[in-house]
Amino acid sequence: MFRIKMSFILLLMLVLGGCGTSSYYVLSTAPQPAKTYKQFNGTIGVEKVMVPKYLFKREIAVAKSNSQVVFLNGASWAEDIDEGLTQRLISYLQKKFHQPEVYNYPWDIEQQPKVKVRVQISRFIAQGESVYLEASIQLEHMQTGQRKAMLFSTSVPSENSASSIVSSMDIAFGKLEEEVALGIKGF
Repeated sequence: MFRIKMSFILLLMLVLGGCGTSSYYVLSTAPQPAKTYKQFNGTIGVEKVMVPKYLFKREIAVAKSNSQVVFLNGASWAEDIDEGLTQRLISYLQKKFHQPEVYNYPWDIEQQPKVKVRVQISRFIAQGESVYLEASIQLEHMQTGQRKAMLFSTSVPSENSASSIVSSMDIAFGKLEEEVALGIKGF
């Protein structure tokens, strides 16, 4: 009788444990820019976007305070966020400049790109009623050695739900993409 009860309890736990649902999120694909630039003369190389360690976890991170991060239960990234952000930035730059020759580092081309892009995100998280994105952007003209370094910071209003947070992150990253494109246009 004891074995039957234990088997029933174990079966019930397995069934109930499998009922927990998880939602998986990605940032949307790169939007079609409202304003585009003439085709860029040369290739653009984009290094992998660097992100804080808390973004390497699959669960979506939320800051409870300036020094405490928690992860949302049942809300996970469907991809590695650094790879997803890198591919999205590449796609956006291709659309913005009508330029198919935007490549991921390491360069898979025979020659060096004309411009190298490096983005290092230091903060990309929801806290309170906003999503915050802070990053440094480094652009380098590989032929002349000219460099540009820019700091980027934005906040986008958000509700506390995972879908609202991801939507606000999407908008914030869109603003960063536009800043990168503006910097490249200056070369």
